Amino acid sequence: MNIWLRFGLIVMTFGLSSVTPVNAQFSGGPYGPTSKSYAQPNAKTIYYVSPEGQPRADGLTLDNPTSISSAISKVTSGDAIVLRGGTYRTGNLILNQGITLQPYKDEKPILKGTQVASTWEQKQDNVWVTNWKTLFPSKPMFWWRQERHIDKTPLHRFNNDMVFIDGEFLQSAGSIEELTPNTFFVDYEKQQVYIGTDPNNKLIEITAYDTALLRTSNDVHNKQSDKIGPKIYGVMFTQYAWRAIGIEGKRTFLPEDEPVDEPVGVADPLTYGKEVINTLLENVTITYCSRVAGYFRGDGLIIRHSLISDTSTEGIYIIGSSDVLLEKNIIQRNDIENITGYYVSAVKIINQTYRVTVRDNLIINHPTSKGVWYDVGNREGLFINNYVENTQAGLFFEISDGITAVGNVFVNNDLGVWVLNSANANIAHNTFVNSTLRFTRTARSATDDHFGWHPETGPDVFERDGHTVKSNLLTADEQHLGPLLSVDQEDALCAQYKKAQLAELDGNAYVKPENQQPLITLSTSSSEPCNREINTLDKLQDSTAQYETNGQLINGHPRTVFVSPDLKRFELQRHISKKVNMVLPEKVTNAFENIGALPSASDNQSR
Repeated sequence: MNIWLRFGLIVMTFGLSSVTPVNAQFSGGPYGPTSKSYAQPNAKTIYYVSPEGQPRADGLTLDNPTSISSAISKVTSGDAIVLRGGTYRTGNLILNQGITLQPYKDEKPILKGTQVASTWEQKQDNVWVTNWKTLFPSKPMFWWRQERHIDKTPLHRFNNDMVFIDGEFLQSAGSIEELTPNTFFVDYEKQQVYIGTDPNNKLIEITAYDTALLRTSNDVHNKQSDKIGPKIYGVMFTQYAWRAIGIEGKRTFLPEDEPVDEPVGVADPLTYGKEVINTLLENVTITYCSRVAGYFRGDGLIIRHSLISDTSTEGIYIIGSSDVLLEKNIIQRNDIENITGYYVSAVKIINQTYRVTVRDNLIINHPTSKGVWYDVGNREGLFINNYVENTQAGLFFEISDGITAVGNVFVNNDLGVWVLNSANANIAHNTFVNSTLRFTRTARSATDDHFGWHPETGPDVFERDGHTVKSNLLTADEQHLGPLLSVDQEDALCAQYKKAQLAELDGNAYVKPENQQPLITLSTSSSEPCNREINTLDKLQDSTAQYETNGQLINGHPRTVFVSPDLKRFELQRHISKKVNMVLPEKVTNAFENIGALPSASDNQSR
């Protein structure tokens, strides 16, 4: 199926067909949780819970609340749990029914995975210790290459324990001698936790649970799974070792298990993602999880208007699922422990997902982490109207086939978009500011791969082509290093691979200081050397006649085209006409009168 036709079908599925020309770019907010007073849910049975609720209470009335763990054990499909405001220090809540969890009116329930540590003994100058039994030692996955990364990432960093002093997260240390006021050390044999700050008159919290809520596919509480995911509104989850939320598929995963392994090998999407469907998170906050905010499996997942922040290896982790929507979320500050060699990303979409849409999100402050990573075997992705700033790669599409990226703004990323060993990526009407657009292919295949079967799920070595790049605005100032666009491959492939990575490159506008080089890095079958630096569009057209016949090069600073890049106002000062038309759904097509993602200031004023 033509990629733009698929895009049209995705638009219809998620309601983008109602988009008007005024808002067919990132909305500007509100992003993240919004203040709301919740009405009583329409449910079969409502259970009321509070931090002080008694497990023996029936919880059927507001003035007789039960505990949240008791309510979780009672609910059946179609029930609801209404949470009073306050802090619930709890975890390991397991359910297998499609229920609703929401606050009472506008109250603020917070689920915390820590307990307060109040008994401390000073051992020596600037060293205090407490006994602690709920510890979470762990180790890196088998594929982590210790010989490459041990100097930067000591093994203690893979343990899942966390300590907070007055709400501030502490990094781990490898010994008592390494302690500082901002670190902690765990002696697992003695079950003791050490800190380097005087605990008097301070709130010290240490992790006691490694999961807040697990939606299992197994029998639990004498009930079989109804295969319906929970609907969670307005709840905050914070300070959990490992993860806050787990949505299971066919099997249960433990912290030492590879979470990607469902399915294993190339699989029909009809055979996975069906165990728990239609999970919804809305106005949810998840912060400070020592690995991920959540592992999500199952078709029909929606996460919207939520805040995912201060996670370690990943924020949102989506595995083997179809028809997923992430919308209007704030996703920030992943990789808080700076674990190298672990392929971290704020959002990971992995293992043969279909039609995962990432729309109108704020993805920011991930300087040592990828932003959104579609990794191995993904198809028909849609990345639209997002604002992405300060990441290693804002959108990373690897060993996958078919993604459409339209209407996004990428600001100050090492790479705005990186398409690696993939096919049929369509990049149109995006604005890049100091963020290289890159396409790469290598000889990596399923033969003797470090990750085994992973490359089997995507295009093979000589199927990695078919990309289109049209009507984008690529800009850089004097601080930007490298080209605005890079189309590169391993030297060994230049002589072997006759088909260009880009099927179409046309109608894009490039803005950079006149003497800043290069403009583009390009590799073709006739390139000499394999990856050539090209400094002008004329030289590009001499090299590859079919590229950028309608392209534009504007010598100057981004301030010459944007209203105010210093204030992050990336509307255009003046209209820069698009010169290439694409087959897009009509109302989306009408929205893009300019090059890039945003209208000109004069366009806004005329509206």
